[in-house]
Amino acid sequence: MATANTFETTDVRENIIAVGQRLIGARGFSAVGLNEILSVAGVPKGSFYHYFGSKDAFGVALLDSYFDEYLNDLDRTLAEPGLNMAQRLMNYWRIWQETQSFYDCQGKCLAVKLGAEVADMSEAMRATLNRGTAGIVSRLANAIETGVVEGTLSIEGDPESIAQSLYQLWLGASIMVKIVRNLEPFKVAMLATQQMLRLAP
Repeated sequence: MATANTFETTDVRENIIAVGQRLIGARGFSAVGLNEILSVAGVPKGSFYHYFGSKDAFGVALLDSYFDEYLNDLDRTLAEPGLNMAQRLMNYWRIWQETQSFYDCQGKCLAVKLGAEVADMSEAMRATLNRGTAGIVSRLANAIETGVVEGTLSIEGDPESIAQSLYQLWLGASIMVKIVRNLEPFKVAMLATQQMLRLAP
């Protein structure tokens, strides 16, 4: 049976992660110091090191939490009732546009924000990013395979390769959106996605 202290420990840890996700999602990992995170979270520095040990360990926990939530959301999107798999996949890309743009993403664009920044900075964080993105690609590949069986989409090649290509396409589009400060790269990515899955625009 969980005790009050267990709930308090979980709440404090999750609060630090939630605040960190919001701040780091907006400005990047290196630009946000621990003091700022702890000040906003209302947690003393000693408590931070009790939960995480280092900023690097905090980054791993942050990404683990982010991908847990992301994959749960993706599972719900790809299982939405009343739609075929092609429609569910297109809904996923529409949600991507809404959450991964250059506007304030409230921490929902963490993989895009941190992918290039921390891959060379921390092996532990790079490995966490790799596991998380592999989970996304695997789910997309399964969905594409289901869509092919349904007959709601068709592809040239194997589902895993198509899923990998699509994820990389949208990751690149998200970075370009931040550079050009408009949504045109998403329009190009959406058209390319429809062509790769052989869907009507």
